[in-house]
Amino acid sequence: MKKGKNRYIPPFTVSAEAINLVAEISAQVEHFAIRLEQKDGLLLRKANRIKTIHSSLAIEGNTLSEGEVRDVINGKTVVAPLREIQEVKNAIQTYELYPKLDAFKESDLLKAHSVMMQALVENAGSYRKGGVGVFGKRGLVHLAPPAERVPFLMSDLFHWLRHSEDHLLIRSCVFHYEFEFIHPFIDGNGRIGRLWQSLILGKLSPVFEHLPVENMVYTNQQNYYDAIALSSKKGESGPFVVFMLKEILKTLKAHQGEPLEKTLPNKIPNKIPNKTKKEHPEFLEMTWNVLNHIIANPRATSAELAEALHISDRTVRKHTALLRNADIIQRVGSNKTGYWQVLKTINNKKK
Repeated sequence: MKKGKNRYIPPFTVSAEAINLVAEISAQVEHFAIRLEQKDGLLLRKANRIKTIHSSLAIEGNTLSEGEVRDVINGKTVVAPLREIQEVKNAIQTYELYPKLDAFKESDLLKAHSVMMQALVENAGSYRKGGVGVFGKRGLVHLAPPAERVPFLMSDLFHWLRHSEDHLLIRSCVFHYEFEFIHPFIDGNGRIGRLWQSLILGKLSPVFEHLPVENMVYTNQQNYYDAIALSSKKGESGPFVVFMLKEILKTLKAHQGEPLEKTLPNKIPNKIPNKTKKEHPEFLEMTWNVLNHIIANPRATSAELAEALHISDRTVRKHTALLRNADIIQRVGSNKTGYWQVLKTINNKKK
């Protein structure tokens, strides 16, 4: 890191190639946003979340398959080392925090680490007290700065992140590299560094919550370490920035392919008349999906709707509240033994 007046500023060059990649990515983000609005967008989000967790942990040596990670997420029993199951459960909890974490707050990074590494290391959520290094398949890639410098380096890095006028795509890559350079924690640096780049990118567009940045690294692990090594050799993160921008662009393009509609489980035909939808343009497609499932399964509980739609129980309650406030449905009886009643206004419009 290069020293400014009173703080350290990360050294990096923004090459012509990086500028062109930023422009291409910016154009592709809109296409990916449209892709997520297709009928199978929810399934795509869930598939990407599974890939994200599996890839991020596999890089760190976790041996659970993508299918086993899916089973842990779905609450099924998986026969595997307890530590590896704990890693998956921790990652699930951490990524559930994604909407609540502020990429610009150092305290939130410590909070994320405390959840990601709970029951795995002592003093989870605290910076390391000893020396660490970054290792690749070919051995030591980088020896991290002394532990006593970590709090100051991290404070300066976040100050730069908040105040830099560089494009967020550039800042996300520089932060990722510098974070790994500092290696602030005794363990879990890789998975937190990748998560934090996703969070920074989320400041640019919410679609990045559903783009598996971690999978980019997993499928190009040696190239990832080579880019870190080259940047370390040059004394600035320009090569790493270009590498990550290329991977982001490639991943954006790869996730705009054929729809996943054929694999959608328990597909419910659309029963909501267009006239009703036009009366509530503020409703997301998921709100109508919830209503469709209620029409088909009026006695379904919120938990059952959540499982069918692959969303959280809390999200189901949010959408049912919107429908109730719009006088489209009402709950008859208790939450456990009652049922949903679709009001006559909908039935009349269907005739």
